[in-house]
Parts: sequence; C-alpha cells; structure tokens
Amino acid sequence: MSEEETKEKMSETTKLAIAIVGAILVGFALVGLNNQQSTEQKESSAMVRNYFNLQTMATEACPKAIKDATGEQVYFPSATESDKDSYITLKWVGENKAGFKKASCTIKSVMGGISELIIDDKAIIQRKSK
Repeated sequence: MSEEETKEKMSETTKLAIAIVGAILVGFALVGLNNQQSTEQKESSAMVRNYFNLQTMATEACPKAIKDATGEQVYFPSATESDKDSYITLKWVGENKAGFKKASCTIKSVMGGISELIIDDKAIIQRKSK
C-alpha cells in the first residue's frame, strides 16, 4: 500500500469514528433534555408518591393493630376516606359475631404511624398532632 492510500483510509476511519461519537453525544443530549420536568410535573409526582406511601403505611400498620387489639384478622377495608394529601382512614366491618362490629384506622402523614384507631366506638389509639 502506498503512503497516499494509507492517509486516505485513515482519514475515512477518523471521519467514521467522529460521526459515531457525534451521534452518541446527540443521543445523550436528547435523552437529557427529555428528562427535565416542569414544576407542575414534579409537584404532581410528589403528590402521587405521598398518597402511595400513606396507603402503603395504612395497609401494613392498621390490620396488624386491629389484630393486636381484637385478635381478629382483617384483610380488605370496606371503605376508605382520604384527602389524598395529608391523611387516610380505612374502615372495616367485623365478620365474626364474637369479634368487633366496626373498626376505623387513620394515618396522618405529619405524624407518621397510626394517629387514631377506633374499634366499636372505643378509641384504642388517639395521638394528637403537635
């Protein structure tokens, strides 16, 4: 191979390498620009995460607290109340005649954990926010 052919092939190889690196950089730039969220999107995502965390905490803590207080295992609440921001209340209707008739468990996000547990109109747990 002559020296001229070698220079020509190297310059083509260099051009190809530069084009590949350029395409990769453009790809990274496009992905980076698409991942930027507006303030509204961030707030909406935070609200969804907060509600999910409240619901998860309630479905884990409340049935355990009811079982500890009554000895009766509960699974699915008969009703749910929430403002989807600061609190969630799960309500159950007792299935056994010997067990409880109704139970209500409230979790407030500012308190962390059960803030109110009422079984048959008797307050088992009642914590006030500070």
